[in-house]
Amino acid sequence: MENIVAVIVLVLLVGGAAAYIVRAKKNGAKCIGCPAGGGCSGSHKPKKKKLSAPVIGKKTIQISGMHCAHCVMSVTESLNRIEGVRAQVDLSKGNAVISYDREVGEDLLIQAVEKVGFQVVSIR
Repeated sequence: MENIVAVIVLVLLVGGAAAYIVRAKKNGAKCIGCPAGGGCSGSHKPKKKKLSAPVIGKKTIQISGMHCAHCVMSVTESLNRIEGVRAQVDLSKGNAVISYDREVGEDLLIQAVEKVGFQVVSIR
């Protein structure tokens, strides 16, 4: 009897999840579970920021929690708000490569990523 109840509960959960996904796709969501409500565009790329001085270094930030183009845009925009930093975020690699034209503290980079809801795994 318990097995039958467990199977029924499992079927209801899976069916509800499938119905949610189908409904979201019919409503035009491109990214299920996206913080932008599924409205992110995979083809939209952030404008490349130009630095005011020559690049003096690069760092790679490993980031966890990015799932879609909206996540990439959020991280890119947050990092690019830092004076002297230009970020290129790669969703498939889960990282951001930043170029900088002046010394920038790692704490500032971490703060910019965490401010938009993601976790810094490492900086190298």
